[in-house]
Amino acid sequence: MLGLMQDWPLLCHKILDHAAVQHGGREIVSRSVEGPIVRTTYAEARTRALKVAQLLEREGFAAGDRIATLAWNTGRHLEAWYGIMGMGGVYHTLNPRLFPEQIAWIMNHAEDAALFVDLTFLPLAEKIVPQVASVRKVIVFTDAAHMPQTSLSNAVSYEEWLAAADGDFAWKQLDEGAACGMCYTSGTTGDPKGVVYSHRSNVLHAMIACMPDAMGISSRDVILPVVPMFHANAWGLAQAAPMIGAKLVMPGGKMDGESIYELLDTEKVTFTAAVPTVWLMLLQYLEQTGRKLPHLKKVVIGGSACPRAMTQKFQQNYDVEVIHAWGMTEMSPLGTLGTMKPEYAALEGDARLDIQQKQGTAPFGVEMKVTDDDNRDQPWDGKTFGRLKVRGPAVAGAYYGGAGADQFDEDGWFDTGDVAHIDPNGYMQITDRAKDVIKSGGEWISTIDLENLAVGHPDVAEAAVIGIAHPKWDERPLLVVVRKEGKEPSKDDLLGFMEGKIAKWWMPDDVVFVDEIPHTATGKIQKTTLRSQFADYRLPTG
Repeated sequence: MLGLMQDWPLLCHKILDHAAVQHGGREIVSRSVEGPIVRTTYAEARTRALKVAQLLEREGFAAGDRIATLAWNTGRHLEAWYGIMGMGGVYHTLNPRLFPEQIAWIMNHAEDAALFVDLTFLPLAEKIVPQVASVRKVIVFTDAAHMPQTSLSNAVSYEEWLAAADGDFAWKQLDEGAACGMCYTSGTTGDPKGVVYSHRSNVLHAMIACMPDAMGISSRDVILPVVPMFHANAWGLAQAAPMIGAKLVMPGGKMDGESIYELLDTEKVTFTAAVPTVWLMLLQYLEQTGRKLPHLKKVVIGGSACPRAMTQKFQQNYDVEVIHAWGMTEMSPLGTLGTMKPEYAALEGDARLDIQQKQGTAPFGVEMKVTDDDNRDQPWDGKTFGRLKVRGPAVAGAYYGGAGADQFDEDGWFDTGDVAHIDPNGYMQITDRAKDVIKSGGEWISTIDLENLAVGHPDVAEAAVIGIAHPKWDERPLLVVVRKEGKEPSKDDLLGFMEGKIAKWWMPDDVVFVDEIPHTATGKIQKTTLRSQFADYRLPTG
């Protein structure tokens, strides 16, 4: 027997319809690439998205076509996303931090039919587009007055292009399982792999994100998604914010501490999200200027482990709640969020920070487990490490083109490649990537725990830990440190600071100081490069 409810498919353009009807006058504020702050509304964004859809269809683009975007977080980028989805296309976000040859490879693999590009990245597009035969059109996010000369013969300015439409278009009626978005993994090991989001998965993911024990956002919030739309779906905020009708503040291409502070302050932002490196710049700016954050209530920090000292500063110095989060491109991307269950709600001080160091609990819609190498489930005791596996309606079931099939099992579980443990209350803590964990004398050492501890030293700007071959113990940890400007901590200073805070056998065997630590295109520490850099390094003996 089937239920007798209406068939109302979960389609992404319905999110923008809802925002335009219920919250039509709510602002979308963008720091434009051209410079000025630009203000629009959800109602205006919907009208312009309809024009995007109308023009794409008029020019021969069809449902299922991949339409690439190479752009910052702006209102124009948001309109293009919804226009692409509304005509049945698939927005394909490109990460400009990748090498040009990687981007060209990704575009060719996806067979992108068109490209929306910001002025910032037009020189990059001029190098890449000639290598991608499938691209028939390039739309530059600017107006005629700012449109530069370009070698791309099929390029047009966005505003000039948009002026040719009247917006008289009906969104396509699609199956909710139809593809609507695409994002490739950063490809630190092997070629990048394509993740294909459906309308259904994006809508459900947005609903999950809004839950009180997830991001906990509402129409009363002013949201600044610093995390880019070109990386992991902007953590779902490009769908979640219009779903609940929150004012959106889009940072454009300026991510320095002063620029982010200006938007937080002038627009009275209450909620924001980004990777730790962005917040490090903001906190340094606040310390240098003595400025405060009177409007900000909540910050989500993910992408890499949030240092304990960062959580402490936000909460104690600025009265801003920190939510530690974890996820992956393959998960749309939210996996866990570190809000407080009743069991931990009364904790204060270090005891509370201990829990906030964990990546958090899985909301409804994410199932989670840890297994050993023989796929046996491990206990949720907060100690036993295992391979972290997940499944759910917004978790990838396969990669585009069939790559990486060994990461998906017959029961629908996706092997994240992370090593983690889960405590009895469901709080998960990443201890490493499976390829980064140090195996010493048959036991595992968490490089992330060591890095977070080292960054807590007042003279350390950044730290990384890698395993170095050892004749007796297989591997031992090497601590690689970037000093803060003007500071000169020694090896003994750092090891003395760490003593008593970790098991003795976890203590790094050596410390080396470097000018910088390499990062991936998504801002994570690039352990593969570090291991190559120290391939011939020998630990001290004795």
